[in-house]
Amino acid sequence: MYAIVNIQSLQFRVEPDHKVRVPLIDGDAGDQLTFDEVLLLNDGAQTTIGAPRVAGAAVTAEILGHGLADKVHVFKKKKRQNYRRNRGHRQAFTEIRITGITA
Repeated sequence: MYAIVNIQSLQFRVEPDHKVRVPLIDGDAGDQLTFDEVLLLNDGAQTTIGAPRVAGAAVTAEILGHGLADKVHVFKKKKRQNYRRNRGHRQAFTEIRITGITA
């Protein structure tokens, strides 16, 4: 069984007991979350496509922790102008574990 769920304007394909990194969500480790914006639901035999959402479907998850992704380096340079800029960015994320999918 799997579902495609909308979490903070991003779509994720989730299955029970899978870990997913999503954009930062307020909450502490161990908190339970419920996402009700299920766009597609597949139970192995039948696929239900929402218009725009699947009615009555929900995905429950547990927050495992928060962290920062790998650093992305942004380097700008203009030749022969002695112009060099080096910036870095680390995006914050929340790691969740999908505990269940209800139809």
